[in-house]
Amino acid sequence: MLRAVTHREDFTVREIPAPGGLAPYSMTLAGDVRPDDHGDSLYGTGRFILLFDPASPEAWGGPWRIVCFAQAPLEQEIGTDPLLAEVAWSWLTDALAAHGAEYHSESGTATKTLSRGFGSLAEEGDGAQIELRASWSPSGAVDGHVQAWAELVCMLAGLPPGSEKIAVFGARRGERD
Repeated sequence: MLRAVTHREDFTVREIPAPGGLAPYSMTLAGDVRPDDHGDSLYGTGRFILLFDPASPEAWGGPWRIVCFAQAPLEQEIGTDPLLAEVAWSWLTDALAAHGAEYHSESGTATKTLSRGFGSLAEEGDGAQIELRASWSPSGAVDGHVQAWAELVCMLAGLPPGSEKIAVFGARRGERD
């Protein structure tokens, strides 16, 4: 089911070991936007964890739960936008709706970070990053949920749906002042 979902060409997905202790059964996918030859991405990365607990934890509202993580570097001016966190959350909910992924019991955080390097990291200058951590309980098939997560990671990286063949000029992480 999750392994059969296809993704856009510039988003690489692989199965990784699931974190222990979250549920009796779980599966984790890692995704990277336009990774280099070593599997690292300068554009964005994410994790998708599908959990199953036959005891149906009360907070989940059922036996299934999805936990996702997505992060991407930003241009510093975007990182200071006061609505950035709300926009990141809306990209998740919009992607879920666009892929017909019904859900309930959602929760999450959107974190924007501004940074400045010092000492041996001073040459990196200023930077910014957005990170979204979310969880929800799926209703029905999970295929659309995986597709929505992949779309979210790409959106955070500056690649909206339909941008698969568009060139990217340099990674935002490398554009620090």
